[in-house]
Amino acid sequence: MAIAFFDLDKTLLSRNSGAMWVRSEVRGGHITCGQALAAYRWIARYHLGFARLEDALLATIASLRGAAESALRERTLAFYEREVRGLFRPGAFATIARHRAAGDALMLLTSSSSYLAAAACAELGFDGYLSNRFEVDAAGRYTGRPAGPLCYGPGKVQAAFPFAEERGVPLVACAFYSDSASDLPMLEMVGLPVAVNPDPRLRLVALARGWKIVDWGEPTRGALEGLDEVEMPSR
Repeated sequence: MAIAFFDLDKTLLSRNSGAMWVRSEVRGGHITCGQALAAYRWIARYHLGFARLEDALLATIASLRGAAESALRERTLAFYEREVRGLFRPGAFATIARHRAAGDALMLLTSSSSYLAAAACAELGFDGYLSNRFEVDAAGRYTGRPAGPLCYGPGKVQAAFPFAEERGVPLVACAFYSDSASDLPMLEMVGLPVAVNPDPRLRLVALARGWKIVDWGEPTRGALEGLDEVEMPSR
């Protein structure tokens, strides 16, 4: 058995759920417009190469200090149902089905929160997920620190390697599907790196190295109909 790892935002999903989450939190009155603008500035600076997304993730986690985990989990699940679950790329379903038919384990490997990752994992019938987790104290409130290394860039390798090693699967026997050049550390470690609707930098790298490039398309109103072909468990 091999393992097929999948990035979530702009790979399985057609959009970046992080930016959508910021807008959702503003509409719900959970963050201010000023905080939202600061988040968008981080995103813009990151895309221009002037900021590390790791710093933005750490700042976001720190801002949660003292908040109740239960409230954030509930908001995230509502956000997923309302705005995210219709965004799966239709072309992903056939690939998922092929890996399942081959007996491969299916894993999300994402920088998203564990709450969003869990919802997507259940939707797709994946075997599990590796994601960013937030430390919670005995009272169920956030400490403002991540629970373990950040699952981003090289951190995705740090998360995936021990998971695969525990199962006796070398990463060279695994696949990884991603849209982003930020995932190059993980793409370079697996035997089957696949660029899905890649950003410009990843496209250039994939072309230079002969990696497979695929277009999984954009979701339509009936995008979730493809889940039936993946033998999804009933919801």
